[in-house]
Amino acid sequence: MFDTIRKSINEILDDNGDNATKKMQDICNLLRDNVTYYDWVGFYFKNGDRRELKLGPYAGEPTDHTIIPFGKGICGQVAVSNENFVVPDVSAQDNYIACSLTVKSEIVVPLFKNGENIGQIDIDSNTPDPFTQEDERFLEWVNQKVAEIL
Repeated sequence: MFDTIRKSINEILDDNGDNATKKMQDICNLLRDNVTYYDWVGFYFKNGDRRELKLGPYAGEPTDHTIIPFGKGICGQVAVSNENFVVPDVSAQDNYIACSLTVKSEIVVPLFKNGENIGQIDIDSNTPDPFTQEDERFLEWVNQKVAEIL
């Protein structure tokens, strides 16, 4: 499954007519539409010099969480730890920020540019415990590709 999606992502990124924001939006839509258990897909980025994340392009239900302080929630923790965070059951997490009652699990993978954590990709799933190491490796690859256009 991910091999076909990789090809589509490369095509999106190779399109010289679109800006980075449009390309990231297209990637969010592609992932949400083609991975059955990716119910919400979005990018968060460091908000200037502030110790907070700001929501970028996303696909899925609108969220009130457009700004997330470092350390708060799964995304805020990844901004501090610089490490992937896979949450098989969000109800078991003390520091989880609920975006929707239907979300059962989450994966957040940091996005690095020149060695600096500048943001992350965040995936919410309405399926309990769907994320594998293959998802992690795939999302790391997505972030590497996105970093090339930023």
